[in-house]
Order: sequence, then structure tokens, then C-alpha cells
Amino acid sequence: MVLRATSSNPDRNGEASSGRLPGKQPIFKQSPATPTTDLPPYVPMRRFAAILAGLALAAVLVVGLTHAGGDGPPERAFDLADARRDLAGAPAPLASLHEQSAELLGGGRSAFRKRLASLKGYPVVVNKWASWCGPCRTEFPIFQSQAVVQGKKVAFLGLNAGDSTDPARRFLRATPLPFPSYLDPDEDIAKTIKAPANYPITVFFDRRGKLAYVHQGGYRRESDLVDDMTRYLS
Repeated sequence: MVLRATSSNPDRNGEASSGRLPGKQPIFKQSPATPTTDLPPYVPMRRFAAILAGLALAAVLVVGLTHAGGDGPPERAFDLADARRDLAGAPAPLASLHEQSAELLGGGRSAFRKRLASLKGYPVVVNKWASWCGPCRTEFPIFQSQAVVQGKKVAFLGLNAGDSTDPARRFLRATPLPFPSYLDPDEDIAKTIKAPANYPITVFFDRRGKLAYVHQGGYRRESDLVDDMTRYLS
């Protein structure tokens, strides 16, 4: 026998019929217009907690894969003494830089120009940074690493611009570089090497001392710095 849903006609008590057979469950029921109250109040919180747990797991996986790729800043703590030992035996012009590791040098434009002249025959990488610059801090481990890896073939110089000496010195004590930085509070040196006013900036000079490339912004991956040195300094 085929059952049909009965229409909502008034029953003998004058009330709308429920449309169900005696002793049976309804065959279908129209969705109510207002939100259901059948679920206990704690069910949405359970769903919210499950979503948060899923997002947290995704974040952990992303971080793990990023570190596994090994393409970001080096994870091993930098040790300046170890770096200088690794750089021992570098040619004299480059060794003079390593002897002044993490130092802030004065002298302005004339001193900087003389230094560049003494480095002719070697590619030069100049990194303009400031202690208050977040992206500068982020890329420092990359320059620490590459200045050791390439330090017997490539000259690295820092340019501490738009900064105060005491904060810069404190920052270098906490995050030392295996090469010196020249003080440039008014960006006089930066202007002579075509470094824009933003931070950080990395300027590349070829073996003849000619400006080869200006990179604006921080390096997020060590491989990006390596690619630029290969492209513009080879």
C-alpha cells in the first residue's frame, strides 16, 4: 500500500493536523524557518575547537616543511670565533675585513672609497642596514653564513645608515658579522653608491669596482643572495 503525506487540514479539535499516521514517525518534515535547537549548546564549540586544531596542525606542517627545505636563514647559532677560523688564509685585502669583524668604522665617504679601491680585483657586496630595521635583522643570518662561505673570494662590507651608534653597536654584539660596517648616519656613503633611502639595500660591485646591481628589500632565502652573487659577480 502506498502512503501519502496528509495535508495540514484541521482535525476534529480544530488544530492543524501533524500529517502523521497513528503510532508512526513522520514520513518527511519541513525544515523549520528558525535555527534548530535540537543540538546541545556545546556542539558549536566542539566544531570551533576542531577547526582551531586543524589550523594549528597545518601551521606545524608548513613550518616543518619550510625548515626541512633548508632555504631560509641558517638555524645553527652563529659563532664569530668559528667563522674567523674558517676564514683563515684568505687573501690579504679580504683578511683585513675579517680582522675588523663586527666593528663600526668611521671616516665617512673618503674612508669608504679608499676601502673599495683596495678591494679591486674582488667582487664586493655592500649591505646597508640599521638596528631598528626588522627586515635587516631577518636577513642578517643569511649574510653571516654567506660571508663565511664566500669570504675567501668575495668581499663583504656593511653600511650602518640612518642609525645611532649605541643601538647599532649593541645589535652587532648580539648578532655579529664577520666583516666591518661603516657608519653612515646621514646616508652620505649610501648616496655615493646609489643605494636608495629604504632598508635594507644590498649593492654589488664587480671585480673592476663598477656598480653591478642594487637589490632593494631584504633577502628571505639564502639561495636568493647566492643567485644574485652568481648572476652579477661572476
